[in-house]
Amino acid sequence: MPIFSISILFLVFTFSFFGLFFYDMDAYTLNASSILVSPSQEHLLGTDRLGRDILARLMQGGQVSLIIGVGSAFIASVIGLLLGSMAGYFRGTIDKAFIVTVDLFLTFPTFFLLLALVSYVNASAWVLIVIISITGWMTTARLIRSESFKITSQPFIKILNIANVSKLKILFKYYAPILAPIYFVSFTFGVGGAILAESGLSFLGLGIVAPQMSWGTILSGGKDVVEIAWWVSFFPGLMIFLVTFALINISNYLQQLTNKKQIQN
Repeated sequence: MPIFSISILFLVFTFSFFGLFFYDMDAYTLNASSILVSPSQEHLLGTDRLGRDILARLMQGGQVSLIIGVGSAFIASVIGLLLGSMAGYFRGTIDKAFIVTVDLFLTFPTFFLLLALVSYVNASAWVLIVIISITGWMTTARLIRSESFKITSQPFIKILNIANVSKLKILFKYYAPILAPIYFVSFTFGVGGAILAESGLSFLGLGIVAPQMSWGTILSGGKDVVEIAWWVSFFPGLMIFLVTFALINISNYLQQLTNKKQIQN
């Protein structure tokens, strides 16, 4: 078990969602006398260009980044699971329509597609969840479709079809348990990818809009003062790295379990 990575995720989620209950600094309070103060006893991680406490902002921004990451990854993975399993099970016209749709989405680089969609709307956490979900389901769907083709070729599925067992029952009772490991691997990868996508958009000024904040917006706010105030960009960047690193390790572990199970079968 990747205990270290799971511990990192647990600590980051606890820090983001419960830290403000124990830390009395406000993430929005401006302080003209504490502009770009380095980490000290009063401000443990320093302050930004407006005198706001970085530690408090990391906690507040972490909530937004993690909600976007988990929410968009969940929706994208569910869409990929449903469309991929349907294409692999029904085949024929549905599969052809699936291939055309996926190829159409993959024609455009994902990040540029994100930029195009975000440029037409006022970004918020919920808008970004929807947009990142729309641009992130294709990889999961293709993996699920490939595995669904293998399942559909199994003799017991053919027997169930001959017996006129409900198609929904077949999909949920027999396909879902087999496809679950692939879903969870895709989900963990998706969370890290969504956090990075949100951070990239916010860094370019197209993501979360003030007064809301995320790790990406905090990181963006420090890019102009990185030479004299390294802490403004370093700590949000560190949080993004820790979450992404932990999720990649967990994904690799889940992938190894899936491969072992397939070899045993």
